Amino acid sequence: MEQQANAPPEARAIVNFLRSSSQIPLRNGILGGTRYPYFHGTRAVAALLSPAYAKLAAKNKPPLPVPKTQEEAEQILHGTLPFAFFLRVERGNQVGGTKKPDGATTERMRELKIVQQQMFKKEMHFAWFYEGSQLRLQLMGLGMVALLLAGVMFPLWPPMMRLGVWYLSIGLLGLIGAFFILAIIRLILWAGSAIIGKGFWLFPNLFADVGFVDSFIPLWEWDLPPPPK
Repeated sequence: MEQQANAPPEARAIVNFLRSSSQIPLRNGILGGTRYPYFHGTRAVAALLSPAYAKLAAKNKPPLPVPKTQEEAEQILHGTLPFAFFLRVERGNQVGGTKKPDGATTERMRELKIVQQQMFKKEMHFAWFYEGSQLRLQLMGLGMVALLLAGVMFPLWPPMMRLGVWYLSIGLLGLIGAFFILAIIRLILWAGSAIIGKGFWLFPNLFADVGFVDSFIPLWEWDLPPPPK
């Protein structure tokens, strides 16, 4: 869209944050026979009031406006509407939900209609007409192509590089094997100690949702039952 191409960098930065934010759940609607994602204004306001946006706003050059109230967030979002990244819509009847011959059910969606009077209020719905920044996808695509070419041209690599890759692969396989051996040893220790009395865990946080170093702290621990409620 021409309006999106003419958007200033500040508005584009705000929109890119909103488009990639996990705080704004999206639903699919039907507009003119085409599926479009849409969101509720309350979620967008909450996203601009979040610490994640405040951090982004401070790093941006020039700094982005940081709202302190919901009304200020609505004003910022209202200022992005003329660039048509997203537009206010009204929801209509539900469509879909019919069964296919294979037994699957089609997705139930709302019909959407663009409202002539564009304004931003948190209780309204807005449809996205912007896919977000494509830089990350482009870099990932270039990276995959580069890896593919490097793999195809592996026989042409210098002998030292091929030898280094071989040692690296052996080292990675050794680490994976050591991890599985450690998991088996700790299971054997726990099973043997549980038969005698209390279970004994070697590296009790090995599979916990913690950092790499914390996975090996403490070294051991008794498997105590949880306290009664």
